[in-house]
Amino acid sequence: MPAFSPKRLVSLISLTAIIFTFGNVHAAGKMKPGLWEMRMQSDEMKNMPQLSPEQLEQMKKMGVKMPMMQDGAMAVQICVTKEMAEQEQPPLTQKQPSGCKPQNLKQSGNNYSMELLCDSAELKGLGVVKGSYNGSDSLRSSYDFKGVAHGQPMSQHMESTGKWLKSDCGDVKPISTSESKK
Repeated sequence: MPAFSPKRLVSLISLTAIIFTFGNVHAAGKMKPGLWEMRMQSDEMKNMPQLSPEQLEQMKKMGVKMPMMQDGAMAVQICVTKEMAEQEQPPLTQKQPSGCKPQNLKQSGNNYSMELLCDSAELKGLGVVKGSYNGSDSLRSSYDFKGVAHGQPMSQHMESTGKWLKSDCGDVKPISTSESKK
């Protein structure tokens, strides 16, 4: 089982968030606006040890909001605005954590793909995202990333599913994008 230092755990969570943001919001041209639930599953998540309350508090102090974990899957809810849903390209978040940038975005019919190039002191590598929509209220994606996180080799495969829950996002805030600040 891999070692899960706080830095490695932060890298895993950050990478998951980055891949989710760029990979699934790229599907925005086909997504209904509103509240979505995304479930991401990987072998590394299945092997992740349960964190003690002290470790959770340490992660919180580091600015990491821990997502809900169940059955080796991470579940998050996101709010897709009408503007995000109408875009043909993925909205770029204001802050690009870990120096990752999307490239080679492609969309054909209900299928999409992209690469995610990460080049920073904390995370270097290349990720490939492939996905498809089932109408405007569900999607399925896969991600493969190979690189180095905090000086340690990292190879990750992740499967993701998303489903539209309702048109009202409630208290879930939309992802902050550079387009929304213009």
